[in-house]
Amino acid sequence: MSTSRSKSIAKKLTRMNMVVCVVALLLACTGFVTYDFSSFRQVIVRNLSIQAQVAGSNSVSALTFDDPSAAERTLSSFRLAPSIVSACIYTADGKPFAIYRRDGNAPIPTEPRTLAGREETYWYEHGNVLLLHTIVFEGKRAGFVFIESDLRAMTARVKSYIAIAVGVLAFSLVVALLLSHFVRRSIAEPVIRLAEVSRQVSREKNFSLRAAPGKEEGELATLVETFNEMLGRIEERDRDLQSARDNLEKRVNERTAELAAANKELESFSYSVSHDLRAPLRSIDGFSLALAEDYADKLDESANNYLQRIRAATQRMGVLIDDLLNLSRVTRSEMQRQRVDLSGMARTVASELVKNDGKRQVEWVIQEGVEGFGDARLLRIVMDNLLGNAWKYTSKHPAARIEFGYERSNGNSFYFVRDDGAGFDPAYSERLFGAFQRLHGMTDFPGTGVGLATVQRIIHRHGGRVWAKAAVEKGATLFFTL
Repeated sequence: MSTSRSKSIAKKLTRMNMVVCVVALLLACTGFVTYDFSSFRQVIVRNLSIQAQVAGSNSVSALTFDDPSAAERTLSSFRLAPSIVSACIYTADGKPFAIYRRDGNAPIPTEPRTLAGREETYWYEHGNVLLLHTIVFEGKRAGFVFIESDLRAMTARVKSYIAIAVGVLAFSLVVALLLSHFVRRSIAEPVIRLAEVSRQVSREKNFSLRAAPGKEEGELATLVETFNEMLGRIEERDRDLQSARDNLEKRVNERTAELAAANKELESFSYSVSHDLRAPLRSIDGFSLALAEDYADKLDESANNYLQRIRAATQRMGVLIDDLLNLSRVTRSEMQRQRVDLSGMARTVASELVKNDGKRQVEWVIQEGVEGFGDARLLRIVMDNLLGNAWKYTSKHPAARIEFGYERSNGNSFYFVRDDGAGFDPAYSERLFGAFQRLHGMTDFPGTGVGLATVQRIIHRHGGRVWAKAAVEKGATLFFTL
């Protein structure tokens, strides 16, 4: 394994050296050839300009005395310049006057280019350079000289440079290959030793191992030293974590035992509340009913009223006990999370409320497709309480509106239940979710004050929050998230 890793790193180092060498040489050669190509083209243009000036000076008399043969003899001197493809002398009005062709059929422009006020211009066309020079005699334009030259000399120069670059590149690669053979040992071997120790630590989970320092210096020595320091810190931290894990396990066991005992006490308390408190309440209610039925004619109106108040108080106490037990079960029951159709649940609760009191005029607005993820049984308790409260607190209005839906605002999403009923004073909103806390009198709206406390505990168990906005006689909106 170590040998193969060593070969892999050595090959990578060799390839890296070769690539760096090749890239550096290619960049250098490319820059040099580009510069030489540009400068050599300028040299060609300058030579053509000089040749055009000489040909123009020698052709002035021929143009003046209308002697084309003399001008052609002047152009025939271009045979000594093998790069000249063609040349032409034009009259002042742009008519061809004398022509030279290297191969006899080279095309000659029938009219010279417009110089736009310049004395000379050049351009590139079909791989050749073309130059047009104005012949001036005694301050007046006497004609033009046109010269077309190929770039064979430049092409040959570039090819020679490429051949030299290829030779230098091949020689440099051989040198780089020889140097990398000696350099890779000083880099690859320390890295391989370090990798071997790392692999052994990972395999055996033994953080007491250390990488042996070698003869390397600089960054490699720092790497080995830092690696050993890291192993030392990991070893120390591992001991601390193991100690903390042992202590935590002990504390968890102790806490679990305490919670088990507390749950057992809570179950005993719930049993006592459910049975021991209900028995005397049933006795009080039963004897009060018997007294009211058997001795109604012997008791005056005030006494019968007292009996009815005793019965109402005992029944209310029974409701409080039921709500208290339900509140304790909410925090102790195991949750079964799933996708829940809250819109369908809201419609079910609304239909039950309407069925129990169908005389009221209530407009229900339930948004379609609202879903949540949570415990269906607990979320049903939430919907029962919130929609039930909206139904209850709109009972004093002849016509009411109750809404349920889902909204997004400022990047946040939440569910809501809104009504236009009695509402409440926002100054007391902090008491709204407390157990047995009421913001309205029993004579106005019945209830025990446990419903919203139950809602809050269920929402908290779902990792959400619940809050309210309201105003007196302007309705209330309960918001919650899951």
